Amino acid sequence: MDEYSKYLDDGMNTLVTLVTNWGIQVVGAIAVLIIGRWIAGRMRKTTERALERAQIDEALRPFLSGVVYYLIILVTVVAVLGLFGIETTSLIAVLGGASVGISLAWQGTLSNFAAGMMLLIFRPFRPGHYVEVAGTAGSVKEIGMFSTVLATPDNVQITVPNSSIFGTIIKNYSANPTRRNDIVMGIAYTDDIGLALTTIKKVVESDARVLKDPQPVIAVSELGDSSVNIVVRPWCKAEDYWMLRFDLLRSLKEELEAAGCSIPFPQTDVHLFQETATG
Repeated sequence: MDEYSKYLDDGMNTLVTLVTNWGIQVVGAIAVLIIGRWIAGRMRKTTERALERAQIDEALRPFLSGVVYYLIILVTVVAVLGLFGIETTSLIAVLGGASVGISLAWQGTLSNFAAGMMLLIFRPFRPGHYVEVAGTAGSVKEIGMFSTVLATPDNVQITVPNSSIFGTIIKNYSANPTRRNDIVMGIAYTDDIGLALTTIKKVVESDARVLKDPQPVIAVSELGDSSVNIVVRPWCKAEDYWMLRFDLLRSLKEELEAAGCSIPFPQTDVHLFQETATG
């Protein structure tokens, strides 16, 4: 029993020593974790409210506020490790080296991710807009973190990496409320130009989709190889652009022909000369 009591006393002394030496650190670590988590939660909510006031895209708010939250948690964990005497400088160096390796391995992915952030922040286009980007055109269906999904007019889905979009030319056909139709009508050189202009003006002004302001432009633009070309440039709402164009092309052809004008097509005149025999 004396030997057992000795072991028990040694164990108790060791436990008391551990509690004495590490008790303050443990209590301090728990306190730091609780306070750090509370601060991280408060900063996440503050960040979300600030992003909402700044009218940042809804898809971007949770991501940015989450970044703030986890950065504070990371700092808290590093502070706790420091309380236990762990060399945080070496740990940070290891994490830094690992992050460099990961960034090199995932360079393309990270590039798409960064480009996606820029698209969400600056918003050169939104879902539903018809755009031309990276050599393709279509209606925007989704702007993701790594890629943007388009749908062509014949409903083909196209996925474009964000890095191929941001930093290049972006044509947004839906950004402005109005658009101008550019149509060229050709008449024969023998036709009455004044009659053609009057007929075209009547067709354009009779369509309710054509805006009065800005006024349509109807003018002779070019003396072509086979025709006198007249530009027809009416303005309309963006959503009326294509149907107005289709209808005007048909109406202009029919009305010009009804007025006695002809719609010429490219042609070549061949002149034959008979050579006189000599000798």
